[in-house]
Amino acid sequence: MFQGCLVALVTPMHPDGSLDYDALQRLVEFHIDNGTAAVVAMGTTGESATLDMEEHCEVITRVVQYASGRIPVIAGTGANSTSEAIELTQSAERSGADAALLVTPYYNKPTQEGLYLHHRAVAEKVAIPQILYNVPGRTAIDMHDETTARLAQIPNIVGLKDATGDVSRLRSLQSLCPDDFDLLSGDDATSREFVLAGGVGAISVTANIVPSIMQQMLMAALAGDAETAAGLDDSVSELHHVLFVESNPIPVKWALQQMGLISSGIRLPLTQLSEAFHQQVRQALIRVQAI
Repeated sequence: MFQGCLVALVTPMHPDGSLDYDALQRLVEFHIDNGTAAVVAMGTTGESATLDMEEHCEVITRVVQYASGRIPVIAGTGANSTSEAIELTQSAERSGADAALLVTPYYNKPTQEGLYLHHRAVAEKVAIPQILYNVPGRTAIDMHDETTARLAQIPNIVGLKDATGDVSRLRSLQSLCPDDFDLLSGDDATSREFVLAGGVGAISVTANIVPSIMQQMLMAALAGDAETAAGLDDSVSELHHVLFVESNPIPVKWALQQMGLISSGIRLPLTQLSEAFHQQVRQALIRVQAI
């Protein structure tokens, strides 16, 4: 259903932390102009954890409106409460989002059966296509490949964003899941390897900065052109690192501010990028000609 580079979009804010919808519209246009395959709104990079439900739903609605059918919109609608995840996913469907991205329930550490029942409940309540999101480094729970395979049998669960960074799991997932189940990388540093090994694309933080290069790189990998993909990936490999020197999305929001695309707003408990990292991130931006 999806392939290539899907951007994990930041949520622009004014310095006081209020939402900046003008900048949000500029970002959507930026990605359309640069060939990004799809926009993911209100994921981890979008600071979904610090927005209230009304804001969360409004950002998704606005992104769908700004995109106007020119680029697919995937709405982050995961929660650690099943009822809240259902409510968010229903709202995304009403807004006209093309799909939803649902992170595994965080903090409460459900069993594998709990994960299965959670995602099945959302899928049964809301018809919109749904992509699972496994990021154990943030959620403290790892969805096993066998659980993913069980969920992949549900018609409107169409893919997985795997942010484990463990490309070796791809072979297991491929053997267990249907051929048309989209396997997407959620780890920029290993996304080229992931796609060359059989994945269909990536949901990328780096693409906020260099969307065209990331799209070209992943499409080359999809085509099996390992040499071209490697060259493009090497050109932005420094970004893959510096955008995670502090918790995402702290560095990428600071970088976008340097590019003049957004203001300085970010919400507590996240903070501005530490001054100790300013030069490192700025030099990486200069090297890719982003500033």
